[in-house]
Amino acid sequence: MATQFPDDFKCPISLEIMSDPVILPSGHTFDRPNIQRWLDAGHRTCPLTKLPLPEHPSLIPNHALRSLISNYTLPSPTQLHHQQQQEQQRRHSQPQTLISTLTSINSTLESMLDSLDQLNRLSKRDSAFRAKLTESGAVAAVLKCVDSDEPSLQEKALTLLLNVSLDDDNKVGLVAEGAIARIVAVLQGGSPNSRALAATMLTSLAVVEVNKATIGSYPYAIRALVSLLRDGKGREKKEAATALYAICSFPDNRRRAVECGAVSILIRIADSGLERAVEVLGLLAKCKDGREEMQRFSGCVRILVRVLENGSSRGVQYALLTLNSLCHFSEKMCMEARKEGVLAICVSLVEDDNEKIRKNASYLIQVLNHSII
Repeated sequence: MATQFPDDFKCPISLEIMSDPVILPSGHTFDRPNIQRWLDAGHRTCPLTKLPLPEHPSLIPNHALRSLISNYTLPSPTQLHHQQQQEQQRRHSQPQTLISTLTSINSTLESMLDSLDQLNRLSKRDSAFRAKLTESGAVAAVLKCVDSDEPSLQEKALTLLLNVSLDDDNKVGLVAEGAIARIVAVLQGGSPNSRALAATMLTSLAVVEVNKATIGSYPYAIRALVSLLRDGKGREKKEAATALYAICSFPDNRRRAVECGAVSILIRIADSGLERAVEVLGLLAKCKDGREEMQRFSGCVRILVRVLENGSSRGVQYALLTLNSLCHFSEKMCMEARKEGVLAICVSLVEDDNEKIRKNASYLIQVLNHSII
């Protein structure tokens, strides 16, 4: 039987057993490679508590926990080999049986949920198993489960599709099989968890460039995300903003998002503290329609200034990017930015540790000083 490690041994970011546990100033322990990547990305908040961290947070080795992990009873090599053989056999024998449970008219809800649980567990970290799933025609059966009015079945089916979409080859295949129509339907009428998963699914599919255009041109796809951004709760809003960010990296989709009323909603959400909204604004400000909508929103510059003053490194970066686009094309926005003290803030940011912040702050200083208009 496989050893069950205590949850405290797992890194909160990767959920894998930690090999080099370190303590953040927030008091929480993470695996060093994972928390270092988080910090290198410019984050200056604890991933768990979201509380601010020092500009250069120290990582204190958690020797006690490392010792506990290393001394924990592990399977013998023989046991481990036997477990791996059993797992491999189960993976190769189960897919078709589990899929047939999803398609059989005699299957109970409980048996279908159990099949999806097993398929999710097997597909989460095994690309070979995911390939076997797609080859076996499982996607069509899972998509039918997404159509279900039963929230738990819909959620587990969406989770399985999300696992399948981890491989780029599958992302195009899922779109070809009609996944977008099902996802948009869930965005419009699913449970809160299902809507959040559906938005995450669009983010995953949009990693492939050709899918960005397909999703953007699909009727109601962007509109459904904007509606979720407006009406959803915390996780739904965040996932909707993330999906819009992924989709709007394709230029044609920026105009579509603006036409769906995304700008005013994003500005309000940015004001409430969701920095992902600022990232989307940074993309929408690259198109003329997006800038015009931002100029019409009273207090837009003031809200972006608050992000400059209080936001994370990434939030500051995108607030600068948005202001650069606005001020470069509008003397009126330049005047408003000067009035809100943007010039002084930028002067303080040209010494920032983040190269992108330094670059954007320097450029905005030039714009505000009329060197570039």
